[in-house]
Amino acid sequence: MSFELADLRLIRLLVEAGSLSEAARRVDSSPAVMSRRLSALEARLALRLFHRSSRQFVLTQEGAMLHERALAVLESVAEIEAEIASVGEVPRGLLRVGAPMQIGRQRVAAIVADFTQQYPEVEVQLTLSDAGFNVHDDALDVAIRAGLPDGPDIVVRRLLRSRRLICATPGYLARHGTPRVPEDLLRHNCIRLIRRRGTFDPWLFRHANGEVRTVQVAGALTSASGEVMYDWIMQGRGIGQKALWDVEEDLRAGRLVECLADYACHDIALYATWRARPQLPLRLRRFVDSLALAFGAD
Repeated sequence: MSFELADLRLIRLLVEAGSLSEAARRVDSSPAVMSRRLSALEARLALRLFHRSSRQFVLTQEGAMLHERALAVLESVAEIEAEIASVGEVPRGLLRVGAPMQIGRQRVAAIVADFTQQYPEVEVQLTLSDAGFNVHDDALDVAIRAGLPDGPDIVVRRLLRSRRLICATPGYLARHGTPRVPEDLLRHNCIRLIRRRGTFDPWLFRHANGEVRTVQVAGALTSASGEVMYDWIMQGRGIGQKALWDVEEDLRAGRLVECLADYACHDIALYATWRARPQLPLRLRRFVDSLALAFGAD
């Protein structure tokens, strides 16, 4: 029984994609071609690697074992490639990056484009999502995220310090009134964010005596997309909580108004995170440096 790197990369791709059709789309192929490649590999191994039907596409026990080993082998190969590349000090290879939707579109996308122009032998795959990335679970080289990740083997570099704030359009506030104390939010349509662990509807506020209290807000609109929330707020459909880095220009231009600034207490930070390893690929080191420079990290 023998393996080629292409076999291991195929297994990784299929697991990350979750289906033959999505795997085919990611590599500009067809589901039929992907199916033939998988069938040929299974025939050569005399093993069934995936349970596949119209409703499911999941690893078998043998497939799960192979996938785990494949990831380890491919990671070792990537580290060897990184060591070789660093000898000539020329970043090259694939870099998989994840970032939140809004700041990813507004700022990270341009940083990525400039980086590939500066280092043309590096290919960057940028994925944007507000689900909250993890370098392990999402098979990323760099995850840009608000808040520190779990796990002792994750390295972080802070890119931005900021805070969350309550904001609405002047038109919404003219129609519904401006909240003067946090409890006034109970009479407003509060636009709330959904994350994997639930809805962000307890909003924190610091009162004049230093006491931090929560207000359990409610409203008709919730979304897992920070950009959808932003659009709803900009359309005057409610009052919402956003990171300052997402709405700073709108506040400056008067398109949005900050509310309850005297009660603000929700400091946040934006981090670049990656998995600790003995030899960091040059492309990853240079990219993190580019992020830090672009964001003015301290």
